[in-house]
Amino acid sequence: MFAVYAESFHPDDPLQGLVLGERPDPEVPDGWTTVTVKAASLNHHDVWSLRGVGLKEEQLPMILGCDAAGLDEDGNEVVVHAVVSDPAWTGDETLDPRRSLLSERHQGTLAEKVAVPRRNVVPKPASLSFAEAACLPTAWLTAYRMLFTRGRLTAGDTVLVQGAGGGVATACIILARAAGLRVLATSRDEAKRAKALEIGAHEVFESGARLPVKVDGVMETVGRATWSHSIRSLRPGGVLVTSGTTSGPKLDDAELTRIFFLQLSVVGSTMGTRDELASLVTLLDATGTKPLIDREVALTDAREGFAAMADGDVFGKIVFTA
Repeated sequence: MFAVYAESFHPDDPLQGLVLGERPDPEVPDGWTTVTVKAASLNHHDVWSLRGVGLKEEQLPMILGCDAAGLDEDGNEVVVHAVVSDPAWTGDETLDPRRSLLSERHQGTLAEKVAVPRRNVVPKPASLSFAEAACLPTAWLTAYRMLFTRGRLTAGDTVLVQGAGGGVATACIILARAAGLRVLATSRDEAKRAKALEIGAHEVFESGARLPVKVDGVMETVGRATWSHSIRSLRPGGVLVTSGTTSGPKLDDAELTRIFFLQLSVVGSTMGTRDELASLVTLLDATGTKPLIDREVALTDAREGFAAMADGDVFGKIVFTA
């Protein structure tokens, strides 16, 4: 079958190790099923995999991709949940110390077919296209868990989304607006600030700008470049939810004095559960909310999408279609 995979690691030039070509059909262990992939979306995780983060040489070649929507073995339209937990694990899959994502221990979704545990498929509603549904399992699920499970934000709260443009940040803006939150967003880029307003932000600001109000919560995926601003933007008792460090994890100032004096909460968040994915799908179906797609690219032209993500030329999700 045709697939997009990592053949080697190149930390400084990740696309050197990217190969588009033929791979064996997936092996299907007991309790697993196959999904014929109709659409799959790209994540920063895929670029980091090409840099050698989270993978070992002996795992290569590895088909990339965490997200997919397609048809199960019975022809049902489904969305794939990317978190693979230990078969004996019960409860929140993201807390399983043995968990992994598709494309880490198991071959990924950027292929004609992918094998997943049977419990990892969620019905896709007719209101979402395959391309839209393929945006959900990583970036949108991460945003959903950040806002509502870990952040515990509710209608009427004010949230700051740092770094508008990336898949998680744009999902946070759209989901927060759909749930009745007041949404503030930042970006260094004027065009991205304008787009953030178009997709649901109430107000936008340059990165680091002083805000007119203190916020109930901050959705933080940037890390070092925005951390201090995030902490300083919170009201007393507010919550910062972090799920990424695209600008680097090493802080110049952790703002510990403000954290304890203002009784702030700093909460980590990673991916989401199968049940949260099902709830996210239901929310989108009920509200008519649609994932933001930056561009759709044929899987056979996947290198174009990887190059755009590596260059940071993205607003929303890049989706590969069969």
